[in-house]
Amino acid sequence: MAVMIVFLIAFFAVMVTVGVLTAKHAKDVDGFVLGGRKAGAWLTAFAFGTSYFSAVIFVGYAGQFGWNFGLASTWIGLGNAFIGSLLAWNILGRRTRVMTQHIESRTMPDFFAKRFDNKTLRIVASFIVFIFLIPYTASLYNGLSSLFGIAFNIPYWVIILVMAALTAVYVIFGGYMATAVNDFIQGIIMLIGIVAVIAAVFADNGGFMSAVNKLSLVDAGTELNGGMTSFFGPDPLSLLFVVLLTSLGTWGLPQMVGKFYSIKSEDAIQKGTIISTFFAIVVAGGCYFLGGFGRLYADKVAVGANGKIAFDSIIPTMLSGLPTAIIGIVIVLVLAASMSTLSSLVLTSSSTLTLDVIQPLGKKEMTPKKQLILMRALIVFFIVVSAVIAIVKDAYGFTFIAQMMGVSWGALAGAFLAPFLYGLYWKKTTVASVWASFIFGCGTMIFQLVVSLAGIKIANPVLGYLFANSIRSGVVAMVGGLILVPVVSLLTRKMDTAQVDGIFSCYDSVVTTTVKNDLGE
Repeated sequence: MAVMIVFLIAFFAVMVTVGVLTAKHAKDVDGFVLGGRKAGAWLTAFAFGTSYFSAVIFVGYAGQFGWNFGLASTWIGLGNAFIGSLLAWNILGRRTRVMTQHIESRTMPDFFAKRFDNKTLRIVASFIVFIFLIPYTASLYNGLSSLFGIAFNIPYWVIILVMAALTAVYVIFGGYMATAVNDFIQGIIMLIGIVAVIAAVFADNGGFMSAVNKLSLVDAGTELNGGMTSFFGPDPLSLLFVVLLTSLGTWGLPQMVGKFYSIKSEDAIQKGTIISTFFAIVVAGGCYFLGGFGRLYADKVAVGANGKIAFDSIIPTMLSGLPTAIIGIVIVLVLAASMSTLSSLVLTSSSTLTLDVIQPLGKKEMTPKKQLILMRALIVFFIVVSAVIAIVKDAYGFTFIAQMMGVSWGALAGAFLAPFLYGLYWKKTTVASVWASFIFGCGTMIFQLVVSLAGIKIANPVLGYLFANSIRSGVVAMVGGLILVPVVSLLTRKMDTAQVDGIFSCYDSVVTTTVKNDLGE
């Protein structure tokens, strides 16, 4: 316990110190929200990766999907790396940076308002962010109690409050740069931690080949013998839905796309793409790969009151017999993952509400100083709300809160992914198509929420399968938006051609470069 306490104190001290030292970068709105658009490759790539992967993935998803799909769950991590990171950076990175600076957009709702010349879009998008990002923020605390239970005999609410308070301190002081620098440090911890944990689990099971051999003998209750070690696992279709939701979904999440707003140069984009992809391969691939061995501990894993496996207990059970130093590293790893994602989410929420709702609706122009004060106050508010939701859910087990957490990712990605992507690339994208995507994405996930809460059984086999859980319906929301936006755009009134050409003119600006990057004629 002494070793773990030292690890935690050192970790918390570094996080707060970074917040204080980066305060000089947060003296104006652009500095606080975007770091002055001067973040380099390493900071941006690690900020992207650590915002992507939280304790939800390490403790919850790795345990759940590893249990369901075996070693094939590694495909989820690889999908996160190559679709959620590599493709996201290549397709969205440069264009997002160029267009958002050209139209002077600081947030995703602001992008919709200025790109499509419709202020109402900003307000509605902001409320979508507010409604669905808060329960998603609260979900970051999931799994912490079972993990901390290995080493500390302290109440769950204490863990939540400590994590929330320390995150608030460094975000309030340093804004985006504090989160970016801390994300870099936290990312290093995550890289080292996941490698150490995998090595320790293999050592505990007699090595890699021995662990795989044991897993191949596990009866997963399917007709596929050795399904836990097969290439695509016992349920390939369900695996595909998970890969799509967790990988493609990042393209529409405000806290993820917002990282591209702040990149300082072309060189940073190229390097950041490689760094971010490598980070995702190690962290996401490692987490799901580790979770794939969860069934080796089936006799020790906790079972819930409903008689089903408590997925959040799988990874902690795997770690419980490991050396104290390894457990200490894991606890710091999970805290780092959770705090980095929490800081990104609350900064996104506070800046969106301040810049896109309160300021535009106010009777008087808000000064930059007042905007900063309000954003800092809202950071405290959002962190407090997320902590209270997490504590209440744990104490009373409210089904509604749990289901809201599940639909949040799908609602945000379903509403925003398609109009944002087409808005960057296609001049003919219309305002009506953006509204269609907002309505379809949120409507689909609200329907899923009702189905889940009411226990409705859908008679149609196809619809019944697609709305069996929020993972499948989340994919429906995203893919549906990608189809809906071009179709509606072709059928509805176009925007003013000169205005759209003016927005897209940012891509036609001439820049000079070296022969290293362009051979010329």
